[in-house]
Parts: sequence; structure tokens; C-alpha cells
Amino acid sequence: MDLARRAVPGGAAGRSRSTAAMPTIPEVDRCVHCGLCLNQCPTYRVTRVETESPRGRIHLVRSMAEGRLSPSGSVAGHLYLCLGCRACETACPSGVEYGRIAESARDAIGPPGGLFSRAVLRVVLRHLMPHPGRLRLTARLIHFGQRTGLSQALSRLLPRSLRRGIELLPRIGALPGEPRAEVLPALGERRARVAFHTGCAMDLFFSDVNDATIRLLRRSGCEVHIPRGQVCCGALNMHNGELASARRMARRNIDAFPEGMDAVVTSAAGCGAALKEYGHLLAGDPAYRERAGSFSGRVRDATELLFAMSASPPTATPSTEQREAVVVTYSDPCHLAHGQGVRAEPRALLGAIPGVTVREMDPPDRCCGSAGIYNLLEPEMADEVLREKMEAVRATGAAVVVAPNPGCMIQLRYGAARYGVPVAVRHLMEMLDEARA
Repeated sequence: MDLARRAVPGGAAGRSRSTAAMPTIPEVDRCVHCGLCLNQCPTYRVTRVETESPRGRIHLVRSMAEGRLSPSGSVAGHLYLCLGCRACETACPSGVEYGRIAESARDAIGPPGGLFSRAVLRVVLRHLMPHPGRLRLTARLIHFGQRTGLSQALSRLLPRSLRRGIELLPRIGALPGEPRAEVLPALGERRARVAFHTGCAMDLFFSDVNDATIRLLRRSGCEVHIPRGQVCCGALNMHNGELASARRMARRNIDAFPEGMDAVVTSAAGCGAALKEYGHLLAGDPAYRERAGSFSGRVRDATELLFAMSASPPTATPSTEQREAVVVTYSDPCHLAHGQGVRAEPRALLGAIPGVTVREMDPPDRCCGSAGIYNLLEPEMADEVLREKMEAVRATGAAVVVAPNPGCMIQLRYGAARYGVPVAVRHLMEMLDEARA
């Protein structure tokens, strides 16, 4: 497949909302076109096409902001072929915040794809993601379909993109039981009061990981508050041209979470990156600006907080038993490493688990191709990016790959099966919980 010459997807010309939503010229002009971002960009490495690079896309955004270019189908396609991994931000010497530029441009363009795809996405992003009750009902339907085999039968009748979605969905082992208590006391002396964001996909498909995280927080001396009124973080909306609905979700979360908490904690890297952006997202809202900045400033990935609450990470206790260590490799979630700059803490916690030998893949921080719903919207490019990732995992010889983000876990499990890599995919919180039980 020649991805460099493929037709670029995108909606019809002239479907932009308003050029007033575009980033300001000084913002995009921070890019000096040095090219240091090029080989850090997954789509550029595959295509070697300038318009599939960060600086090429910034040039397109600048041209649209100046009115020299309309958001035609091909331009929208270039902007949406970006995975939003933000590796370019790590590489950029000028500090260009490409993620914010891309989100503003996509908001001006609207959701990706043709008329049908955009309509479906608007329904999902506006009428499903902000409503926990509807998400739980969706999970029940998925669980029923998986248990009865109806999902597999139905998938044969669906278009390729929807069929792939069914294939990617992890099996729901059990439906959530009674809601967690709204306040869970610390186990032992209370050292902190934290609020926990459960997420949507994280709690629907990986509720056991959330349970493990809560146990770890409580063992570390945290009184854990789980607000009932919380909703999805809004990450998918931010990345797919729905900033207005993302702002509504942000306001609901800010209202739901009690003030005075020492931290707002999440075990999903993508959620953490979105929650930390609320200050920027609501900067133009005088009623929420200050509260949003305060909220974002208290958001911590679970690995950040657990590491910080130990003077030093727990070390493995020497054992008299002679047993072979399990080789584990760590895959940096893009929105944890590049979006939040959190790299050392998860590695320190992982390396301290008894019986674990950590072997770094080369490189560890390249995207796996999940990128929210990117692997559904752009399956060919997602598979190319995933193939590169699985080759790096295979080269480590690891038996386990750790990826503390639900999208990454789903994608890596799919990649292990697709490319025949004999590796288990786990979340760091699961491994820590088992080691400290």
C-alpha cells in the first residue's frame, strides 16, 4: 500500500464553521520550519510528504487563517490524518503548541469524514459521550452482543470501519455492579484528600484498573472522593472538531468535583492530558476561567501522585527463591509523555516491582496508532504506525508490555494478535496493585 499517494480523506469543501475560530496568526507563526519535528511525526515517517508533517500542517492552518486557502476536503484530510500524538511538541525548540493549533483548526472545520461519518460522530460526541447513563447502556448492549455472539454475526453485515470497531473492542468481563461509594477512607493515616476521575472508556472496559488504582491510592494514605456528577473528560470532542461540547463537559466536571482536594487523579493518560487543558479550554469563559485554571493545576496522573507520596519508590525485597525475572517493556502513552511530560515516574514504579526486569524498547515513546478513535477513522495509517510499534515491542523479547492508557491497551492487544507478537498487555496500576496486595 502506497500511503504517500493515497487519496486523502475529508469532508466537502466549504463546510468550515467560521474562520474566526482559527488560531491567531502570531500563534501559528511561532513555527520556524526548522524540520526537527519531521522524523518524530508518525505520518511523515510513513508518507515522506510535507503536508503530512507538523510544519506542513501549520502552513495549511496559517493559509486558512489568512483566508488564502479554504478548508477543502483535501486540506481537512491532511489535518485529520494527524494522530495528535504531540511528539512534535517534544522535539520543537520553539515551543510550538501544535496540539492546540490542530484542535482550533479542526473545530473550525468540523468533525472528519463525509456527511454520514460527520453525522454519526456528532451524535456520539454530543449525545453519547457527555451522558454516563447512555454510556452504561451502550456497555450493556456490547456485553450482551459479545456474550451471545451477536456482535460477531452483526459485524459481517457492517461496513469495514464499523466492523473493525467491533474487532477492536475488548471483551467486557462483567458489567459494573453497584456504584462505588462517593468517599472511600484512607487505609491507615490520612495523608491527602484526592478526587478520582473514572473516565468513560476506562471505567466501561477497564473498571478493574480503576479499582486497582483506588486501592493503591487508599493504601498510600489517600481519602478518595468519587464525584457522582462527573462526566467524560471531553478528549474525543477536543480532538474531533467539537470544542463547544468539550467546554460543556469541562464545566460539568468542574462543578462536580469538590474544591479543596489535594489532587484530581486519573489512571488514563488521555483523560489526564484533557483535564490538564481545562484552563486553556475555558480561558475565554469569565465565569469558569479561574476555577478551570485551578482545576487543571491539581490534575495528576496516578503515577505522578503515587510516586510523589513515597520519599523513594518501594524497592524489591531480596528473595531466597531463585526465580527468573519477568521481562517487561514500557510503552509511553503519547498524551502522558508528550502531552504531560510524565516519563520517569511510571518507570520508577514499574522498575521497583519485585521479579520484574524492565527492558526499554527503541524508541519507547512513538505512537501505537490508537489516538482516540483514529484507528477507526484512518485504519490504513493506524496499521502502519502500529506495525512499527509492534516491531519495537518484539525486539525487546518482553513477555509483558505496560501501557497506562485504555486506547493504547486496546490497540496493542490488537497489534499483538495481528502481528503475532507473544506479549501480554497490562496497565501499570494492575501490576502495582498485585505487587502491593
